[in-house]
Amino acid sequence: MRCPFCGDTSSQVKDSRPSEDHGVIRRRRLCPACGARFTTFERVQLRELTVLKKNGRRAPLDRDKLARSISIAMRKRPTEPERVEQMISGVVRQLESLGETEISSDTIGETVMAALAEVDTVAYVRFASVYRNFSEASDFETFIQELRPARAKSALTSDPDAS
Repeated sequence: MRCPFCGDTSSQVKDSRPSEDHGVIRRRRLCPACGARFTTFERVQLRELTVLKKNGRRAPLDRDKLARSISIAMRKRPTEPERVEQMISGVVRQLESLGETEISSDTIGETVMAALAEVDTVAYVRFASVYRNFSEASDFETFIQELRPARAKSALTSDPDAS
């Protein structure tokens, strides 16, 4: 592992431990060249995914970019960071399990929106406003009106007293 401070490639692992959900291994490392300490994370990757963007370009799926966009949508929402991390891992696993190596940006966006809808509706609307490129307040109104009947319908089907 290359040292982020001096670039030396001979870092040493000083401590390893699994994360709370045992999906990630956290490693503390020491660079013998400059003495700096840093942390790395190791997680399972089923396959290398490529994003097929709307303009036709292809780029490797960047988990950190995905995490940043979800974190922006979740900013100042009452959700634990562990729950957000589990959601991000779940989205990546779901994309990997599609069996395709190239995944459209639309598929990724819809997968993220579905995950956000399960966790926090405000974050879901925030993400949708950027993903679907809302340009006016009426875009929000239309989206929320579409959201309300779906929420009411799911509440009725899950309520045993509703029948």
